[in-house]
Amino acid sequence: MEASIHTLAALFDQLGLDSSDRTIHAFINKHKPLRGSVDLYQAEFWSPSQEAFLQQAKDADADWAEIVDQLNAMLR
Repeated sequence: MEASIHTLAALFDQLGLDSSDRTIHAFINKHKPLRGSVDLYQAEFWSPSQEAFLQQAKDADADWAEIVDQLNAMLR
């Protein structure tokens, strides 16, 4: 079975955030740089449900993991 390929916009939709290109870039610019010692899911700007989703996506190496890694890199 082939893993799903998700976009950054789809990740923002999943997180309940506006997924327009302009808003995604504004979100990243607002919240970067994220300290190197902080895991992405631990950042103070996530709600508890967003935090849980991001942690699960990484811990379970879910099909969302690649795009979550991309967001993590963009925030560093």
